[in-house]
Amino acid sequence: PPPLSEMKEKNPWHKPLTIIITVIGVIAIVALVTVAGLQNRPVFQKYKYGIVLDAGSSHTALYIYKWPAEKDNNTGRIEQKHSCKVKGKGISSYAAVPEKAGMSLTECMQEAEMQVPAWRHQETPLYLGATAGMRLLNMENRVASDKVFEAVEKTLQRFPFSYQGARILSGQEEGAFGWVTVNYLDDRLKQGLQTTGALDLGGASTQISFVPREYDISESPSNAVAFRLYGNYYNLYTHSFLCYGKDQALRMALAHQTQSGPITISDPCFHPDYSVTRNYNTLYDSPCVSERKPKVAPLNFIHTGEGNFLQCQEVIKSLFNFKSCKYSKCSFNGIFQPPVQGSFGAFSAYYFVMNFLNLTDGSMSLETITNYVANYCSTPWNKLHSDINEKYLAEYCFSGTYILTLLTEGYNFNTETFSKIKFIKEIKGSDAGWTLGYMLNLTNMIPAETKDSPPLPHAGYVSIVTVIVLLLFILVTLFILSFRSIWPKCSKEPQIV
Repeated sequence: PPPLSEMKEKNPWHKPLTIIITVIGVIAIVALVTVAGLQNRPVFQKYKYGIVLDAGSSHTALYIYKWPAEKDNNTGRIEQKHSCKVKGKGISSYAAVPEKAGMSLTECMQEAEMQVPAWRHQETPLYLGATAGMRLLNMENRVASDKVFEAVEKTLQRFPFSYQGARILSGQEEGAFGWVTVNYLDDRLKQGLQTTGALDLGGASTQISFVPREYDISESPSNAVAFRLYGNYYNLYTHSFLCYGKDQALRMALAHQTQSGPITISDPCFHPDYSVTRNYNTLYDSPCVSERKPKVAPLNFIHTGEGNFLQCQEVIKSLFNFKSCKYSKCSFNGIFQPPVQGSFGAFSAYYFVMNFLNLTDGSMSLETITNYVANYCSTPWNKLHSDINEKYLAEYCFSGTYILTLLTEGYNFNTETFSKIKFIKEIKGSDAGWTLGYMLNLTNMIPAETKDSPPLPHAGYVSIVTVIVLLLFILVTLFILSFRSIWPKCSKEPQIV
């Protein structure tokens, strides 16, 4: 038999090349199994939650948001999980009985308890932001405003969430956070796309916010907000007009027509044959009109309609002051505003009014919409058929005319720029409004800088696996070829028995 040393030399397992190939092969297999295991391990999706109460002038709404827990403060997509409209009026309407303001929130808060998993309750932030209704109450009666907030806080603190406080938002905050919401939901911030303007119409105030291109907004610093989001700078123009929400604007329009204290008025903003008795004290019970109340007036007046769109527009125009402007450009009341440009999302009452009138189709021209509203206003009151409350039904003629007048005469939209306004209720399942932007800001969910790319994106993962598989294939091929080149010699050697 051949000596052992000779057999050892001819044994393919003892060749240095074979040993190297084997070691590399084992490392490649371990790497492939490790990468595949880490990349494809099952992920049990866990969510975090946030709750925001929007205490508006006409009503309060609760919104619950959720986002993937493992992507907190990075790329986690925040979605609206649930919304609840609080029954009754806005919390500012309970000034005389503040405890009822708190009680009114109970039902929606109980819904929130059911919607958010119990084990997440204590870490779920809860915010309440009040807007123009409470701004007006705070101006009129600070003590009453404080008592309403005390009652609200007492109710909210009874629930097991992480209560973060209740406060009045400034008009600038309301406009800016509405803009953030619209652009966040539309994925325009993270991708650095051209942004969308935001038009918000409430009961007591209205906001316009957009990023002007190639226009200096520094001439009016109070209307400028600078954001750095996802590594992009945004110089936002925003303004909020208190008293120019649709409900307070209607009060101002009626005040304009009752300056002399008449017993009857014929209002072009209400339908022909419409007639209702109104109380002077109730009409003028708002800081927006209280100073205009006629000194001599009866207790009530009869409010009748004549349904004339053009005359209604003239009444509404009288609410705006177009005469004074110390800036290069103004909207109304001497407020600076650069020319509108780009696309806009119009939400809240903009959407609800235009949706009722079936005018949310983006293909409709300004002329078509104007003609429709004019025809609607001229429709006799007794010819209207709807199951909604008569008070609200009666106001759609005024509200539709007001929206068109505010946009064209107030904000200077023309036939071309008006076509870029989209009347929206929600974006990708989440309501348009300031609440999401408010929570994003307070929870720091939008970083100023973009995060670094993930260490192993999908394309990189696929590339690495492909290279490893090819390497294994080459190694196995070399190993077989190396083994086969020696195997015939080994097979001819006499076997040791």
